[in-house]
Amino acid sequence: MKIPATVLLLLILCPITLPSFAGDWPQWRGPNRDGVSTEKGLLDKWPEGGPKLVWKAKGLGVGFSSVSVRDGLIYTMGDGKEASHVFCLDAKNGKILWTSKPVGKTGGNYKGTRCTPTLDGDRLYALGQFGDLVCLEASNGAEVWRRSLTEDFGGRSGGWNYTESPLVDGDKVMVTPGGKKGTVVALSTKNGKLAWQSKDFTDGAQYSSLIVRDFGGRRQYIQLTGSSVAGLDAKTGETLWKAPRKGRTATITTPVFHEGHLFVSSAYGVGCNGFKVTRNKAGFSAKQIYANKSISNHHGGCIRVGNYVYGSSGGTLACLELKTGKEMWRKRSAGKGSIVVVDGKIILRAESGPIALVELNPKAYKEISRFDQPDRSRAKAWPHPVVSNGILYIRDQGILLAYDLRK
Repeated sequence: MKIPATVLLLLILCPITLPSFAGDWPQWRGPNRDGVSTEKGLLDKWPEGGPKLVWKAKGLGVGFSSVSVRDGLIYTMGDGKEASHVFCLDAKNGKILWTSKPVGKTGGNYKGTRCTPTLDGDRLYALGQFGDLVCLEASNGAEVWRRSLTEDFGGRSGGWNYTESPLVDGDKVMVTPGGKKGTVVALSTKNGKLAWQSKDFTDGAQYSSLIVRDFGGRRQYIQLTGSSVAGLDAKTGETLWKAPRKGRTATITTPVFHEGHLFVSSAYGVGCNGFKVTRNKAGFSAKQIYANKSISNHHGGCIRVGNYVYGSSGGTLACLELKTGKEMWRKRSAGKGSIVVVDGKIILRAESGPIALVELNPKAYKEISRFDQPDRSRAKAWPHPVVSNGILYIRDQGILLAYDLRK
């Protein structure tokens, strides 16, 4: 078919805008907040000493924030000398492109930021460890609006300060102030105005981040606290279902929810619990199906793939069946740490430093490769690993390392 010259000229002068890269990682635990990357064709095993180090960035401040990646840009947080900030880096070379104005004060119990910024359109949302929620322009870091979880919503964090990464859903951004005025708030992404606060769900805030799922004909925000786990109606904040689930010391891990099957886990001797959420004419309900200690996840995250859940439990890595809680295996690993699933494998980043590649296999544990991260700080290696567009990002306090996983 012959294309007219005028059409060709328009195509040249007005190129089609392409969507975001397939491997973008725009928020905490990825596009679906489940810790699973859809990228394929990566290295089946790593060379001795690890994958190729593409670049190393410095000057990102103090903290445990992971990274978000979109359209060739990287976003993270860290404490400077006098305030916490959001940083934007070039994914090609790790160069810092901009540093935001102060988000909040520095420090905390374990000094530094914890939040991973959330990207949505031309804006991003970030939470300081003392409850300062900011909306920034993604292009240059200019502040659009801010709210305080403590002053504006009566919130009170746990002893280790706020660690949540904001959840954006449509025209709302959700965070968890905790407290008697309501555990969760929904705010306008446009101006930060309060849409609702969960008046009938008033647990104190712990350290888990919200997820959003559609189930039983209702869109729901699911949150885990130190006292319970609950599903809230996305439009109103009404509690659709709630189940008692007592944590101890610190409850951190993001919930796993799939087709009515709910899995939660925490450390300090608590372990994991499985619930079945159902809906009938009377409404929603949540019933506990199992409780065991196969996975006692501290804060490295648990990930569902198919009918199975994988997660770090002390110095072991474990796999159990989502619906029944049956332990498939639990084996000594590179160490207690955080995980991401990509290309049929698990990447485990141990808090003591080693990074391991493990088969994603519900039948048996098999480590494929392992290497030691260079330039280790003295801090625990708590930031979760991220894989985006074939690059593995490892944050360690003020530095960010980028490794090429492509074949």
